[in-house]
Amino acid sequence: MSGRTAGLEAEDPLPTVEEPMPRTRDSLEPGTYIDCYRIVETIGKGGFSLVYLAEDDETGDEVVIKEFMPKRLARRGPNNCLVPLENGRRESLLRSRKLFFQEARTMASLRHPHIVAVLNCFIANDTAYIVMQHERGRNLGQLIHQRGHLSTTLILRIFLPLLDALALMHARSMLHLDLKPGNIHLRTGHDPLLLDLGAVHLMDNSDSSSQVITAGYSPPEQYKHGGAIGPWTDVYAIGASLRCCLEGKTPQPSPERVIDDKLLPAVTELGDRYPAWLLELIDWSMQLDPESRPRNAGEVLAVMRAHDTAAGDSAQRDAAPPAPSPPP
Repeated sequence: MSGRTAGLEAEDPLPTVEEPMPRTRDSLEPGTYIDCYRIVETIGKGGFSLVYLAEDDETGDEVVIKEFMPKRLARRGPNNCLVPLENGRRESLLRSRKLFFQEARTMASLRHPHIVAVLNCFIANDTAYIVMQHERGRNLGQLIHQRGHLSTTLILRIFLPLLDALALMHARSMLHLDLKPGNIHLRTGHDPLLLDLGAVHLMDNSDSSSQVITAGYSPPEQYKHGGAIGPWTDVYAIGASLRCCLEGKTPQPSPERVIDDKLLPAVTELGDRYPAWLLELIDWSMQLDPESRPRNAGEVLAVMRAHDTAAGDSAQRDAAPPAPSPPP
């Protein structure tokens, strides 16, 4: 986190809403400066944030900036500042901004080759910003769309390091809560990088009312106010992402599954195309009951590593030259 913003606090007061006509939740214009960063273009919009490609004016490096801008609570006011949609929502907005900033500072302490690096986080325009390393490539969703389905070998190449990264987050009491193929970045050689850390929650701050929901990847507890959110919530999203890699489509949304589960078990639907252990792992991870899933990413990783090692040992045995015949 940069010393340039050390004097700024997440609790800085928000301006009072006085303008009679609300403005839309517009992105910052290209060329706008925030701190030492110049906005190049908007590259994403979500329920809680806007995402920009920007340039560090001091180094010339390209960075990605996530701006806290929850569309249900706030809008863009004068001078690019965040203001609440209604004065009655001011406390909720302040509380959400404070958590976003605190969690961003915690995320900045993560060091893992498969988690996008947080370079800075600061308060400006009465909102919070996360500055992340910009990595060129494409996301897993684009690869699935191109190929239709992925091989077991490629799935292991992507998900083994990814689960190792997520296991570190869980060990540090962090939840991602927005895992999906679109948030798994692939660098050269399909080297994965976990993106969109702006949705991350600390385990003791995991209020389900402030979370991102993605149909097909969010489990039932994530839709419920006061739902039992935990590492198992990310596990469901991992299982759904794996299933998407196999079938080439988003799984049935979990609220629909609760009412009428039409998602056949992967061992039944895909047993002729993929190894049983992988299909069983997906079905286990996508159980609707949180208590029936693996407890965290480490458990999923352990299963995947065991079978990757077994496959590697088998390949080595198959490739080894035959032993010489004993002398007569």
